[in-house]
Amino acid sequence: MIAAALAFAAAAMIINVAPGLDTFLVLRTSIAQGRRCGMAAALGILTGCVLWGLATAAGLTALLTASHVAYDVVRICGAAYLVWLGATALWHARKKKPSEDVRPEPVVAEGRLAAFRAGVGTNLLNPKAGVFYMSLIPQFMPHGAPVFGTTVLFTAIDVVELAVWYWIVSGAAAALGERLRRPSVRRRLEQVSGVAFIGFAAGLLADRP
Repeated sequence: MIAAALAFAAAAMIINVAPGLDTFLVLRTSIAQGRRCGMAAALGILTGCVLWGLATAAGLTALLTASHVAYDVVRICGAAYLVWLGATALWHARKKKPSEDVRPEPVVAEGRLAAFRAGVGTNLLNPKAGVFYMSLIPQFMPHGAPVFGTTVLFTAIDVVELAVWYWIVSGAAAALGERLRRPSVRRRLEQVSGVAFIGFAAGLLADRP
C-alpha cells in the first residue's frame, strides 16, 4: 500500500502542477484580491475535490462516463458558470476609477466568501475533475485493497498536495499583486481574466466524454 500511495502521489503531483482552470482561479484571485481571498478560492476547490473523491469512492462518478446525458449536463452547467465569471470580470473592468492613484479597498469577508463559492463552483461543475479521480485512482489501487478506503486515502493525498501547491501559488501571486495596485493594471487583469474564463468555458463545451 505504501508503494502504491507513493506512486499515486508522484503521478498526482505532476497533474496538479500543470496549468489549468483551478490554478488559474487561485492565481487570479490572489493577485486581484490578496492572499486571503486566493486561499479562500483554494479552499473552495479543495472542498470540491473532497466531494468528487467521496463520490468516486461511492461509485457515483462512474455515471459521468456511463451516461452522456449526465456528463453533458454537468459540462454545460460548468461552461455557463465560467461564462458568467468571465462576463462579470469584463463588466468590472469597464468600471471607471476616479483616480489612477486611488488604492483599492481592503478585502472584506464577502470577498473571501465569493472566492470560496467560485472555487467550489468551478471544481464541482467541471466533469473532468470527477473523471480524473475515477480514471487515475484505479490504476494505483493494489490488488485486493478495499476500494472505498483506498479511494479516500488517495483523495486525501491529492488534496494535501493541492493545498501545498495553492499555498505556494497564492503567496507568490499575492506578492506580485502588491506591485500591481494601480487601477489601470487591475482593470487590465480583469479583462484578461474575463477572456480566459470564457476560453475555459469554450474548451469545456468542446470536451466529450
